[in-house]
Amino acid sequence: MRSFGAPSYLLRHARLEVRFIYTGFLLLVLIGMLTMAAFQVRQIGPTPARIATYYRGGDRAGEMAFPKTFRELVEVTHFHSFIMGIVYLVLAHLFIATGVGERTKQTLILAGFAGLAGDLVSPWLIRYLAGGFAYLQILSWSGEWIGFAGFIYFPVQEMWFSHELDEFPPE
Repeated sequence: MRSFGAPSYLLRHARLEVRFIYTGFLLLVLIGMLTMAAFQVRQIGPTPARIATYYRGGDRAGEMAFPKTFRELVEVTHFHSFIMGIVYLVLAHLFIATGVGERTKQTLILAGFAGLAGDLVSPWLIRYLAGGFAYLQILSWSGEWIGFAGFIYFPVQEMWFSHELDEFPPE
């Protein structure tokens, strides 16, 4: 853990067993992201109208959908703010330990955070203010997907496919 805090630490220098652990974590996060995307597209809806109906209630494919209750929104917000905050923290730290340029790092870190923040607040805005905030929900999902995709791709690429892998990392 001490070496991870060093400014010059890069994942390509991690020991093999550490790379296995990080790769396992990233694989599990990828599965989580794919299932989240499936839920967002299939259950909530890929269009602003379907998203608004999911939160505000109305007719969904011939069935009556009820508005999300205050309690339902609190439960989802509570769970997601804690869990996704931890996932974001770990992913961002792994991502920082790559050789990717500073501008790309800053952009993806901000996109991931903005996406998460928007994903937490959008349901409330849609439900209690206006269905038009469904566009913010779509934008937030996009930021989340782009940021987290980079958080997964670049560390895996650095650990396993970098041409600069050292046999023995520097001490």
